[in-house]
Amino acid sequence: MKIDLKEINIGQLLKIETEESGIEMGRICNFLKCTEQEVINMYAQYEISTELLLKWSKLLKYDFFRLYSQHLIFYAPQKDIVRNHTKTKSPLPRFRKNLYTSEMIKFILELIRTEKKSKKEIVEEYNIPKTTLHKWLNKY
Repeated sequence: MKIDLKEINIGQLLKIETEESGIEMGRICNFLKCTEQEVINMYAQYEISTELLLKWSKLLKYDFFRLYSQHLIFYAPQKDIVRNHTKTKSPLPRFRKNLYTSEMIKFILELIRTEKKSKKEIVEEYNIPKTTLHKWLNKY
C-alpha cells in the first residue's frame, strides 16, 4: 500500500502497522491502558493526540511522527533562516538538517525524472543543498 503524505489518516496507518507487527490486542490494551473498543475507535480516527501517538510509536517501534515531518518537508518547506533571521531568540530549537528518508529521495528524484520540477526548483522549494541533490542523482 502506498502512503499519501498529503493526507495522513493516522488511525488507518496505526491499524496497518499493528496488523503487520502481529501484536495481540491484549498487549495493546495493556500498554495503552484502554479497552479493545477504544483501540478499534482509534483505528477509525483521522487524528489522535501527540501523547497517544508517542505511545503507539513506542509500542509498534515505528516513528509515526516522521510521517508528519516528511509532510512538512514536501508541502511546507522551512523558511530560509538566514533571510528571515530575527533578533529575538525563540525558545524553540532550530533544525539545521532536514530528514532525508529514502521515500523522500525517491519522490524528489521522480519529480526530476518526470520533469515536473527542475533541479533549481527543487533546491529552492525544498531547501536541499545542490551538492546533496547531485549526490542523490549520482547514487540513484
